[in-house]
Amino acid sequence: MKLFLSMIFCSMMLSMQSFAQEEDANKDQMKAWMEYMTPGQTHEMLAKENGSWKTKMTMWMMPGTEPMESEGMMTNEMILGGRYQKSTFTGKFMEMPMEGMNLLAYDNASKEFYAIWVDNMGTGMMTSKGKYNEETKMVEMKGTYVDPMTGNEEPFRQTMQIVDENNHVMEMFMYMDGKEFKNMHIDFTRQ
Repeated sequence: MKLFLSMIFCSMMLSMQSFAQEEDANKDQMKAWMEYMTPGQTHEMLAKENGSWKTKMTMWMMPGTEPMESEGMMTNEMILGGRYQKSTFTGKFMEMPMEGMNLLAYDNASKEFYAIWVDNMGTGMMTSKGKYNEETKMVEMKGTYVDPMTGNEEPFRQTMQIVDENNHVMEMFMYMDGKEFKNMHIDFTRQ
C-alpha cells in the first residue's frame, strides 16, 4: 500500500511540475507575442512622417543616359493601430499619370524593415527588407523585382535618409551587367 501511495504521490508531483512548466511556457509565449504585436519607438518614428510630402524625382533608365525629372505627391499614414506605414503616391512618369503605394513594416522580432511597392506602371511587386542605421539616419534595404523584359527576378538596393523632420532623400540602385548604378533619386519635402 505504501508503494502504491508513493507512486500516486510521485505521479501527482510530476503532473503538477509539468503543469507549472506548461503554464510558465504559456506566459513566456504570451509575453513574446505581446512584445511582437505592440508598436514601439521605431513605429513612433514612422508616425512622425504622417502627412503630405512633395516629391521631386530624377531617374536614369541606364548608366550614362540623360536623367528624366518629374514631380508628385506622397501621403503617409499609419494603419492597423500604428503598426504599418501606408504611403500613397501620385504624379507623372514619362508624361503619363502614375499612382503607387508602399506598405512599410518594422518587424519587432527580426528588427528589420520590410516594404512592398506597387504601382500602375506594372502588375508586379517590388519587395525589400533592411535595417535602420542610427548614425546615418538611413534605412538601407535590398530586394527584388521581376524584369518585364526578361521575366527574371532582379536585385535592387534603396536607401531612405532622414535629412531633417521636413526633408528626406530616397535613392534606388539597379544592376546592369553585374554593376550597380543609381537609377533614381527622390527629394521629399513636407507640405
